Amino acid sequence: MSDFLPSGIQLGYLVAASLFIIGLKQLGSPATARQGNVLAAIGMLIAIVGTLLEKQVISYELIAVGIIVGSILGTIMAKTVAMTDMPQMVGLLNGFGGAASALVAVGEFWRYLSIPESPAPDATITILLGVLIGGITFTGSLVAFAKLQELLPGAPMTFPLQQPFNAALAIALLAGSGYMLTNPENVPVFLGLVAISNILGIMFVLPIGGGDMPVVVSLLNSYSGIAASVAGFILMNNMLIIAGALVGASGIILTQIMCKGMNRSLSSVLFSAFGSGGASAGAAGAAGAGAIDKTVRSINLEESAMMLGYARSVVIIPGYGMAVAQAQHAVRELADGLEKMGVDVKYAIHPVAGRMPGHMNVLLAEANVPYPQLYDMDDINPQFDETDVALVIGANDVVNPAARHDTASPIYGMPILEVDKAKHTIVIKRGMNAGFSGVDNELFYKDKTMMLFGSAKDVVAKLVAEVKQL
Repeated sequence: MSDFLPSGIQLGYLVAASLFIIGLKQLGSPATARQGNVLAAIGMLIAIVGTLLEKQVISYELIAVGIIVGSILGTIMAKTVAMTDMPQMVGLLNGFGGAASALVAVGEFWRYLSIPESPAPDATITILLGVLIGGITFTGSLVAFAKLQELLPGAPMTFPLQQPFNAALAIALLAGSGYMLTNPENVPVFLGLVAISNILGIMFVLPIGGGDMPVVVSLLNSYSGIAASVAGFILMNNMLIIAGALVGASGIILTQIMCKGMNRSLSSVLFSAFGSGGASAGAAGAAGAGAIDKTVRSINLEESAMMLGYARSVVIIPGYGMAVAQAQHAVRELADGLEKMGVDVKYAIHPVAGRMPGHMNVLLAEANVPYPQLYDMDDINPQFDETDVALVIGANDVVNPAARHDTASPIYGMPILEVDKAKHTIVIKRGMNAGFSGVDNELFYKDKTMMLFGSAKDVVAKLVAEVKQL
């Protein structure tokens, strides 16, 4: 039995890794996402049980307490956090993952202090990497959470000599790490590196605007996976290495997809303080457009319902305003009413709409919107020319035509949903405020655009009632 146990554990790890890969693949589609999540969870259960059997455990009682407390907190979060707050929750969980990996590295350092043997250079390197990546992920995720939760301003936060300060931190980190390779048990220097890593995480996210949070959340998710993989090397646990590598690689791929969706490089997202101009950026964009007539054309509920109900085709464009108002269920009800009248209804999804990757897909899936009705940007854009009505609900930057032609606009070159090419456009919005980028939206002043002002949930609910009366 003792000979079989190590082989059985490694076999369990192999099964768990396979379930992770299959689950990750199924998470790529809303149709199979739930099943993929269950398979990945089963894989994680197998991995945890195998690790508890393989490693020497000091106290199963403490582990049981941790499992119970964590399960209770996780259940409460899952039950109470609104779907609109999911980006904040994901950011926070990324931070917890980074903190756990950093604590593993700190614990390993302390273990070496209690034994006569000094850590080998490769062990010291992995400990330092765990502290660095885990610390940056932890504090960076907390700042991202605070920005998304509006505990901190969503606009980029900069200060004089910020870049030299960051450079000084990086130099101190490199110098301290080099010193630790020759003096691996120096506690003050090690604690200094822990502090610098956490400060770097804060400085990493502070100058990034709220409009770039989808990229930041995705990148920090990748960092949490890399930190977990490093923790696997520290603990010599193959399963943790594999799981961390999967999360790290998938997060990097998703980050690149997000950057492509904004037609920007990752370096420009991280270092350009995009959106810091606020209203002035919007004014600059409008000035660059020059010839735009700033007349706004409004429409009432009855007229909107008639336009939608008697259209042949309607494309609904959801945005963060829909998420904030929690209007996804009302939107689904409106779509159902229009379909009963013979209207062809589709949903256009921009890859960076909302505050995290796939935000709109998650909200619409919660409202049981049929997945075949969801169209990616590249698939729906050629269809706008033949669309009778484009209904924009809370979207802003991702439908701004200035991105196509206004070289003075900060969003110039960003791929957008070309709703302005539809025969008519109705925009549901609280007011004329600019989006997170701070850029004024040309779409609002187009001849074919009509503004329907009010909270998305209330307005759509009233539209549902009006459509039923047609």
